[in-house]
Amino acid sequence: MKKLLKYMKGYEKECILGPLFKLLEASFELCVPLVVAGIVDVGIANSDQGYILKMCGLLVLLGAVGFLSSVVAQYFAAKAAVGFAVRLRNALMRNVLRLSYTDVDNLGTGSLITRMTSDINQVQNGVNLTLRLLLRSPFVVFGAMIMAFTIDFQSALVFTGVIPVLCVIVFGIMLVTMPLYRRVQARLEDVTSATRQNFSGVRVLRAFNKEESQVREFQKKTEELNRVQIFAGRISALLNPITFVVINVGIILLVHQGALKVHQGLLTQGMVIALYNYMSQILVELIKMANLIINMTKAAACGSRVEKVLEMRPSGKGTAGEEMSLDGKVSFDHVTFTYAGSSEPSLEDVTFTAQPGQMVGIIGGTGSGKTTLVNLIPGFYTCQEGTVALDDRNVETLSHAGISRQIGLVPQKSVLFRGTIRENLQWRNPEASDEDMKNALEIAQALEVVEGKGGLDAPVEQAGLNFSGGQRQRLAIARALVGSPRILILDDSASALDFATDARLRQAIRNMPNAPTTFVVSQRAASVRYADLILVLEDGQVVGQGTHEELLEGCQVYQEIYYSQFPEEVKAHG
Repeated sequence: MKKLLKYMKGYEKECILGPLFKLLEASFELCVPLVVAGIVDVGIANSDQGYILKMCGLLVLLGAVGFLSSVVAQYFAAKAAVGFAVRLRNALMRNVLRLSYTDVDNLGTGSLITRMTSDINQVQNGVNLTLRLLLRSPFVVFGAMIMAFTIDFQSALVFTGVIPVLCVIVFGIMLVTMPLYRRVQARLEDVTSATRQNFSGVRVLRAFNKEESQVREFQKKTEELNRVQIFAGRISALLNPITFVVINVGIILLVHQGALKVHQGLLTQGMVIALYNYMSQILVELIKMANLIINMTKAAACGSRVEKVLEMRPSGKGTAGEEMSLDGKVSFDHVTFTYAGSSEPSLEDVTFTAQPGQMVGIIGGTGSGKTTLVNLIPGFYTCQEGTVALDDRNVETLSHAGISRQIGLVPQKSVLFRGTIRENLQWRNPEASDEDMKNALEIAQALEVVEGKGGLDAPVEQAGLNFSGGQRQRLAIARALVGSPRILILDDSASALDFATDARLRQAIRNMPNAPTTFVVSQRAASVRYADLILVLEDGQVVGQGTHEELLEGCQVYQEIYYSQFPEEVKAHG
């Protein structure tokens, strides 16, 4: 939590003025019992209405000034807390976006969402309450005790017995609840992850009639969260009643002792009332302090979770900000890769070389490792054995920024962002001209789509929901082509296109001036048939590589895939 304090830089003034105005308000509050004692001992005792009215006016003035001080303190505290949360959330987002795919997989999307939202909100609330109450409550508690000693030393000894007992109770409960709130946040992560998974896969759930099983699974997770929250809440809930009991026992002792002294003429009634009011102030402030400690405990638990993500560094070894230019040669040398937590490798002993300008087709069954292979090219993952090289340079030594300027990637799921078509196309190159974007759209067979929507400034809804699946894929391909990448990766990104459009797309890419090295991942044999090099994957291994004709002669897996899609050619090769 201490490491997060650097994000408070720039709010030093608010961090000083907020507590100071709270202390000013507390000072006025400590004066109130003395004024009330004066009204009782002087005004009421002497039937002096003028004095009573004057003292009542003073009470109103103290209340008004205290209220204004409280408002000003709240303003400064809120400004500092919100500013701190904004900086922290921005820093967390920046660091998450720098993490490798492996790091994000290990953390989990649900966990990151929880830390970005719930955890930071809790930290913000903790900072706000800390600035307002951390100094004020102890100031009032010890101030009230000191004021009580100025009234009567013996009666004030009750305060010295009550306050240590209350401190033991408060801090004891705090130590017990701190680990419990960490468990609460962990269970909240599980619920968030389940919610996200169900919402993103709602169509699949309905297609397979799995709604009831997912409802039961979700209910199980929420019940676990509820159980942990209730247990932590019960421990925290002990704070107020135990505090009330201790304080009220102190008040009973104080009133009893005060009554005896009034009877003996050693104290006035107003003094007893003042002592009672100071004890009541201590009660209120200790309740506030207890709630503050509970919130600080939650904030500390959440802050440590956020801090862990901020301390994470990308697992790659790239040189930040390195400028480079690629010809487009891609080499895999005995590459083996295993996902974190998996017992079996997803790719094993993969070796091939793609020359600049070549079109490489990658084909294989579902789960054969096609997407994993192309994700190693930009360095999204780090292989455990072997090397992936771009222009004979190990990809692990290159910067992510440098690679991204040279590689155009279209993932399996084509994602468009809310905004306009122009804004989406300019992601790779913000300075791209209308002519550059038009050329990319023509190659991607998407120019007519854009013209039909009204041009480059046509709106794009979140996730591109106002476009069909094929339109989204073509726009995503055009986005990757803007900026003339030297390596183009099409990860099953033409699955929603008809065969004719797919063929025109591949031909247009081949005819590009200074054509990029293109990797076409597909389960369609027609999409890779005319590639310069075809890699056939099965269970993470390259079981065949070569041209279409070579593979038809010597690769059984490729033969099975091809003839299953073109049965009419079985006899011709029979």
